[in-house]
Amino acid sequence: MHFCSFLSDGDRVCRSPQEPDFYSPVSPDPQEPVSTYFEEKVPIPDDDGTKLFSFRKLWAFTGPGFLMSIAYLDPGNIESDLQSGAIAGFKLLWVLLVSTIIGLLLQRLAARLGVVTGMHLAEVCHRHYPMVPRIILWLMVELAIIGSDMQEVIGCAIALNLLSVGRIPLWAGVLITIIDTFVFLFLDKYGLRKLEAFFGFLITIMALSFGYEYVRVAPDQAAVLKGMFVPYCSGCGPAQLEQAVGIVGAVIMPHNIYLHSALVKSRDINRANKKEVKEANKYYFIESSIALFISFLINVFVVAVFAEAFYGKTNMEVGQKCNETGSPHSKLFPANNETLEVDIYKGGVVLGCFFGPAALYIWAIGILAAGQSSTMTGTYSGQFVMEGFLNLRWSRFARVLLTRSIAIFPTLLVAVFEDVQHLTGMNDFLNVLQSMQLPFALIPILTFTSLTSLMNDFANGLVWKISGGLLILVVCAINMYFVVVDVTALNSTILYVFSALLSIAYLSFIIYLVWHCLIALGVSCLDCRGSVQYPPSVLVDEQPEFDS
Repeated sequence: MHFCSFLSDGDRVCRSPQEPDFYSPVSPDPQEPVSTYFEEKVPIPDDDGTKLFSFRKLWAFTGPGFLMSIAYLDPGNIESDLQSGAIAGFKLLWVLLVSTIIGLLLQRLAARLGVVTGMHLAEVCHRHYPMVPRIILWLMVELAIIGSDMQEVIGCAIALNLLSVGRIPLWAGVLITIIDTFVFLFLDKYGLRKLEAFFGFLITIMALSFGYEYVRVAPDQAAVLKGMFVPYCSGCGPAQLEQAVGIVGAVIMPHNIYLHSALVKSRDINRANKKEVKEANKYYFIESSIALFISFLINVFVVAVFAEAFYGKTNMEVGQKCNETGSPHSKLFPANNETLEVDIYKGGVVLGCFFGPAALYIWAIGILAAGQSSTMTGTYSGQFVMEGFLNLRWSRFARVLLTRSIAIFPTLLVAVFEDVQHLTGMNDFLNVLQSMQLPFALIPILTFTSLTSLMNDFANGLVWKISGGLLILVVCAINMYFVVVDVTALNSTILYVFSALLSIAYLSFIIYLVWHCLIALGVSCLDCRGSVQYPPSVLVDEQPEFDS
């Protein structure tokens, strides 16, 4: 009896039963074993096995969830939050809550995949999808990572501009973010736990910065709770609906699913022991819940501040207030009675006008922390995705420099030739772009976590399969809404035709992934020719027995 698995090209590889780790990925080259990004494993403390919960073990598992949660706090999310507050007041807080809960459930699937199989999502895709779909999937995920990285570059550049009172121009702020590359590589030398502690420090800075704004503005607590738990939006129109859809796209980020499935590999877990795997899944879920709860509170701080202070305000009101306080930024607001439109740059300015310079500078510090932390986790995502999909073994420096250069170049062009309005306006487009890439993470993660041959006893049950499928339908509907809104805004026949062709290609690939997913969920009648075969990673002769 042997443990067998199949490579993506169909080759069958078997091992003797003496090798306990039957979930281990098979390296394409036996001389070069597949390695994780981390060079160390965090040990998990032992106990007598009688405790249902151990704080020592929770502390050992703490880290990956907080790194993952940073994607919920990047500058794109902060801008979506402040726009939500300025446009809809407290009315869309429940959308933020629901989006965060959905994000938690998706992160649970990602963590389980990494813990149970010992492979992250990109590696599993590499082994199960044919070459052409695999390359397309990689390109889509890389596009999402580049879009996220651009938002982080924009956020850092704007924060530096605000902190320097305009002395550091935006193009210089963009160039300064190149230093992130060297900071990341420098910190990585000091060990995994120290790096995780540094990320925790940046999250603390964000909590204190945006928490200060919340206390300073003192929003109506009853209105905050009502907006959070009453799923209703009275008097809302197309602008509020589009903002609600934008919240979902900003909170649930595709590359974060790939990231989390890889980060959980940093703990020393015996995957041949069912008890240890189950325990790891439990503690990772608790840690992720705590991390996303903290990120949710920080997002609520931002929404509530702008809902209380600036909902219903006009450009003329804000401009007059800035003139009274002697702000040099009063020209940002035209003398008309149109509703105030804000972004992360204007957000800091209006806070400074209404609540003093300290509010502006503390806001900028929070944005800088958000940009710095999220750009580093984005670098991790790029590392995992490139290694997994393409099986590349580049040096860390080369990979980081490439991904940063791709993100910085287009952002630098806009910063040099346009003003801050165009730079911050890119965030809206980038949120839409990342929302469009969501199916390319959600469909694969549901597909592979539903495969009994891959996940064994930890495969999704019927409830998870149905709810996951419904979630994908909702996300695809949201994406189609974005497509319709954006295409109808075009005024060129050529652009109409080009958009139609892209939409057809986009939907065709999603249908292909959904077809694979439905077969994995058990709808075998769709595979009439038997062309879809998911290679097993377990015993061929019988179901495996975990060590007790």
